Amino acid sequence: MKKIFLSIIFILCNVITAQNKDKEIDDIINREMKERKIPGLQVSIVQNGNIVLSKSYGIANLQNNIPVNNQSIFAINSITKVFTAVAVMKLIEEGKLNLSEPVSKYLDIYPSAWDSSINIKHLLTHTSGLPDMLKILDQNTGGVGSLKNEEGVWEKLKGIPMDFKPGDKFSYNQTNAYLLGKLIDKFSGKPFAEYFYDFEFKPLGINNIVFGDSRDVIQNLAPTYFWRKSIDGKELENPVLINNYFEFPYFRRTASGLNSSAEDIARWIIALQSEKLIKRSSLEVMWSPSVFNNGKSTPWSLGWGMNKFRKVHRAVGMSGGGRSAFLLYPDDDLAVIVLTNLGGSFPEDFLEELAGIYNPEIVKADPITNLRIELRKIGFENAISFSKKEMRKNPLFVPNEFEVNEWAYRLMMKGQNKEALEIFKLNTYLFPESWNVYDSYGEILLKLGDNKQAAEMYKKSIVLNPENENGKKVLEKLR
Repeated sequence: MKKIFLSIIFILCNVITAQNKDKEIDDIINREMKERKIPGLQVSIVQNGNIVLSKSYGIANLQNNIPVNNQSIFAINSITKVFTAVAVMKLIEEGKLNLSEPVSKYLDIYPSAWDSSINIKHLLTHTSGLPDMLKILDQNTGGVGSLKNEEGVWEKLKGIPMDFKPGDKFSYNQTNAYLLGKLIDKFSGKPFAEYFYDFEFKPLGINNIVFGDSRDVIQNLAPTYFWRKSIDGKELENPVLINNYFEFPYFRRTASGLNSSAEDIARWIIALQSEKLIKRSSLEVMWSPSVFNNGKSTPWSLGWGMNKFRKVHRAVGMSGGGRSAFLLYPDDDLAVIVLTNLGGSFPEDFLEELAGIYNPEIVKADPITNLRIELRKIGFENAISFSKKEMRKNPLFVPNEFEVNEWAYRLMMKGQNKEALEIFKLNTYLFPESWNVYDSYGEILLKLGDNKQAAEMYKKSIVLNPENENGKKVLEKLR
């Protein structure tokens, strides 16, 4: 009887704990959906090889008032790149490709005018220096928007010079993923879309990860939306929600072509960690920090763009379209996936707070999440004073310049300019020798109308980096 009683108590405690976690997740998600004006959202949590939470919130299709459910499919945009990376790693495992070999060795289409030393690792880490395909595909960047067939785009792209020496800098661009797709086509023996299905999806029983865009008929697809402050060149009194039409030509779908449910990404993560796709050794290579030619770390690992290379609770993941994101904690056997139907919602901002419900130590290990939670309570104007105290008492509080700057820009994009100002200012305190933090701080000061102080920040930036041409142009305009 005593054993039965203790078993009942144990079960009840587990049920209560799970209910409390569910409520905490609900509180965070409902708060963020309200603040960010997100119509619909899915969240899945993976822990110890199991999906421990899968919930849906809000409306998937506003036109027909269809609620989100666990079968709803969302555009995941650049999250596609991690599936591409795993496909490439599989071909490397099989000895068909080598990370350090030049791409020109493998592909006959590689132009002789480009640097022949660019290798597969350069493509995966966006350090190739290749010209971006979007320069041609996107009218907003001065490209030829009507030129969408693969042959025409590639022919024009080959005539554009490289941006920098391979390995010198980081520049996120879609040409890298395009060439990775060509490698997969050639060395898998089938088109990349077919290879993805045969290798990464079908064997796992995954049915809701599909290629496509607004032109394709996709069952259960949640349309995506944007809040806009102006339409047809006219400023609006209040922002309005508009439909988002998006096209991804087949030849660049290794960069942004997939759509999925949160549950199916969770299943894929479970399979990945249990070595059903690639070996543990390949995972560690893929998730290792990458470095520039000068030895400094790049923002990316191999094909994965959200990397937190911390001493404890390291995390890897990816975001897509400012609407979907996930983080995987290899050493904690934990993963958090959030998909939304709102462009510019940036769910990556609160992923680690959600992870903290399952492991509270994660919040202390991530300076950005720690800052976000505390500054919400004490005010963003206290960012520097809080950081000073935290650096004294918390050895894990080691902010990353790139992450702080990225957070500040996202705040600015959402119109939270006063909050963005304080975070840009914090970055100048944390990294006083970086030219880029002063350039960014000058940008927000300019946006807020403080031209005098903005000029001072741009001057500091140029002193630290005399090649800051953008800073020089802004100063010239201010004069």
